[in-house]
Amino acid sequence: MPDIFDSAGNTPTVRDTALVVMARYPQKGTTKTRLARAIGDDAALELYKAFLADLAQKFAQRSYDLHWFYAPAWIDYAAFLGALTPSLAASMCFFPQRGEHLGERLHHAFLTTHQQGYRNTIVIGSDTPHIRPAIVAQASAALERADVVLGPAEDGGYYLIAMREPHDVFHGIPMSTSLVLQMTIDLAHKQGLSVSILETFFDVDELPDLLRLAEILRGDQELAPTSAARLATIEELV
Repeated sequence: MPDIFDSAGNTPTVRDTALVVMARYPQKGTTKTRLARAIGDDAALELYKAFLADLAQKFAQRSYDLHWFYAPAWIDYAAFLGALTPSLAASMCFFPQRGEHLGERLHHAFLTTHQQGYRNTIVIGSDTPHIRPAIVAQASAALERADVVLGPAEDGGYYLIAMREPHDVFHGIPMSTSLVLQMTIDLAHKQGLSVSILETFFDVDELPDLLRLAEILRGDQELAPTSAARLATIEELV
């Protein structure tokens, strides 16, 4: 089977831009573990499924191709996500994560979409169900003038990275630390690459992040309606 496939197992006809969501298969006890310590394993599991559903509903069937870059590699992620969002199954593509470390896996994502003929690749995580489509549009526009586009996360990492070419701006960077963003910028500059920075955003990893998300969605449920509905059922947040 090719690296990238659609829900029917076929290689899709590519558009100009690939939007890649880096995601995991939800499993009780291993999903959103930091949140689970505060809200419980079951609530964390269902909440992550809601995040995935919102991202699918928000970004499928647009002018770019939506890809799910999933782990573990042996999971039938197309079947899982098709069951979660059946009306969107035919409009999404899938390929497994490969590599020992996060940086290797990210680099593999860019290599894969580049080999498939995409001019632009934008990668986001699955912990920002409230991300706006306008941010993805801004990243796409920024690629017209920059080699690397980064969306800074408040914890010192990034929630989005976009490139036209699969430059290795990952090697040697200690991922999941507060140094990731700046070290990525420095590594890009050492390679002579130009960098564009988007607005700062936050991932939902800890209970304070979740409380913040709940407050945002109380003001605008349409940003992530499935997550908003799920949050309303979590006792710790009501």
